[in-house]
Amino acid sequence: MAANTKGAGQSRTRRVARAGGWKLARRLIKPIPVVGTAVALGFAGYEIKKKGWRNGLLHVGLDIIPVVGTAKDVLEIFTGDLIPDKKNGNR
Repeated sequence: MAANTKGAGQSRTRRVARAGGWKLARRLIKPIPVVGTAVALGFAGYEIKKKGWRNGLLHVGLDIIPVVGTAKDVLEIFTGDLIPDKKNGNR
């Protein structure tokens, strides 16, 4: 009977540890969209300068939206830039 009590205590400990792990994971994952938005805003000036006003604002606007920006970035890994840079000239 003592062995059963010990086994039940271990499963309870596991359950508590598992619940704590999920709580920690949720806490770490939550701010990621905020971090992505901050990074996109940080590079806004560079992107607008590189792509021009219209294309740069479109690029930054899409990157700021958490799910859309992530999908666009993943797609660009495989296809290259979706929004072209401005032509080298006096624009």
